[in-house]
Formats: sequence, C-alpha cells, structure tokens
Amino acid sequence: MEPTVKSTMQLGMIGLGRMGANMVRRLMDDGHRCVVHDVSAEAVDVLASHGAVPAHTLEELVATLEAPRNVWVMIPAAFVDDTIQRLAPLLSPGDTIIDGGNSWYRHDVDRSGPLLVEHGIHYVDVGTSGGVHGLERGYCLMIGGETEAVQRLAPVFTSLAPGVDAAGRTPGRQGDPAPTEQGWLHCGPSGAGHFVKMVHNGIEYGLMAAYAEGLNVLAKANIGATDHAADAETAPLDDAEYYRYDIDLAAVSEVWRRGSVVSSWLLDLTAQALLDDPKLDRYAGSVSDSGEGRWTIHAAIDEGVPVPVLSAALYQRFSSRGRSDIGDKVLSAMRAGFGGHHEQKDSSR
Repeated sequence: MEPTVKSTMQLGMIGLGRMGANMVRRLMDDGHRCVVHDVSAEAVDVLASHGAVPAHTLEELVATLEAPRNVWVMIPAAFVDDTIQRLAPLLSPGDTIIDGGNSWYRHDVDRSGPLLVEHGIHYVDVGTSGGVHGLERGYCLMIGGETEAVQRLAPVFTSLAPGVDAAGRTPGRQGDPAPTEQGWLHCGPSGAGHFVKMVHNGIEYGLMAAYAEGLNVLAKANIGATDHAADAETAPLDDAEYYRYDIDLAAVSEVWRRGSVVSSWLLDLTAQALLDDPKLDRYAGSVSDSGEGRWTIHAAIDEGVPVPVLSAALYQRFSSRGRSDIGDKVLSAMRAGFGGHHEQKDSSR
C-alpha cells in the first residue's frame, strides 16, 4: 500500500544519459539526495549544478554514499557486467545494486548469484519505461529481486513512477492505491522485472508495426490515380477507381487520438511527428532493435507460445536495415532463371 508518511532516500546513479539524468532530476525534485557518476565528466558537472553530488570515480561515489548504499546503474546492457564487477568489491554487506537498463533477464539471474552473494550485496532489476519524457510523465517500473531490498527502495520507486493521477482508476479497485496504481510493481525474484519489461517491449514492437503498416496503406490509397505499366512483370490494378484517395496522415492520426479504440501515447507521438514533418523526410526508415524483441521471441519459443505478430514486427525491423538484401536478390535471380523475368522499377512509390 502507499506509505502514509513520505520518506526520502540517498541514491547513487551511474549513467547520466537520456534517461539517467532525467531520473536524477525527478528524484531530486521529490527531495531525494543523489550522488551521480558518468564516464562523461561534463554530464556529472551539469547535474551537480542542479544540486546533485558529483562523483568522478566509482570509488568516490561509494565513499560519498552512506550505508546501506543504493546504487542505480543506468547504462547500456553491454557495459553492465563490467560495471558491476568493478563496483561490487567497493560495496559493503547490505548495500544494493539496481540495474534499471534493458538487460536480458537471464543476466539478472546470473548476477544475483555467487559474486554478489559473496559480498552480501542485494541485486534488484528494474525494467524502466518512460523514455525521454519520463522527467515530466514519470516512469513505469517493473521490478525483480528480494522483497526486503525492493521494499526498502519503495520511496525511490514511488517518486520515479507517474502516480495515481496518470490514469483513471480501474473499476472495482478500492481502498488506498497499491504500488501498481502508482506505476510500479514488484514482479517477483531476480530477473522478473526485466522479464516483464522484455515482453512489454516485444508488445511495443507489435503496436508500432501495426500503426506503421496501417498508415502506409493510407499513404498509398491514391495508387489508382497513377499510371501503371501494362506488361507481364506488373500485377494489374483492376479496381483503380476504388483507390483515388489523397489521405492526410497527420489529420487521420489527429482524429484517431480522440475517442478511437486505437488511441495511445504512441499515436500521440506519431501525430506530433506527422504534424512537424508530414512526409517524414528527416527519417531514412532504418529501424534499430535493442534486443528485447529478440529475447521475447526466444522466451516464447522456450515456452512453446505462438507470437506471430511480435515475430513479424521484429523481422520487419531487420528488413528496414537492409538485412533482406540477399534474400530479395535471390528472389529476383530465381524469377529471372525460371521465367526470364526482369526486375522492374517500382513506379508506385
């Protein structure tokens, strides 16, 4: 349940990038004392000018924090293991390391094992959603780890989370708001937080792909007004009269935001992007993936659970980066081989 008395804490933050720095600001705005460290001395100094306590080395960060220490690591997944290896020997029994990045949940299970147990250090994994807007909107937090460590960090989670006003209360919920209604959840033991966040991001891939595909269909709805080649290589458009719509994507995304069953924050962001850049000329369309979509599909395979939508969304990201180039050329080569078909320039784009 929500604490009746607000308490503040001291927290060390390692990693002051797009999310880490804003999380520190949000925590300080709510009265917490933050000691900050980053490989960039400039990033440390910027936050120090806003009231954070600077630490230009891990040793300095640990020495500045009072026991029991809470150190939040907010860095790319590839650097977490090395950071923990260097950090753990500096800490004391009863201290806690929190990984708030996008680590693979299996790594959390491994990290919470012998190394940290040997030092008597708690480990908490926190899947963090909120992106660059989290300073104002708050962060949805999915947490794994020992109950004792998670409960001790509750004031930090409550400050970072959006709070009960971020959404209307679900009908049937009564009494004081639970942490879930604040915007954070203890999902289970080590790895559970990042497991839930992993699936969250897999779903995100699917939602984004659905919006993108649907808007692309709307964008091509005027295909009937263009000339089409009449040859053996081009599928005819028999119903050209039904495709003469010049759809304003910015206007459609705007109207969908109001009362539509597909309204969402993702749609809000899409509407803003289309208003600012109607043809999205500033984007090349090369879409990265940071791992969570792959891991979700990996888990689904292990569980024997079908995830065709999430899989297709991930594969589309691969294709957007040119990873289907050889496959596409093989298709063209086979068509040329068995039927003498020559590649045609796509005039419908």
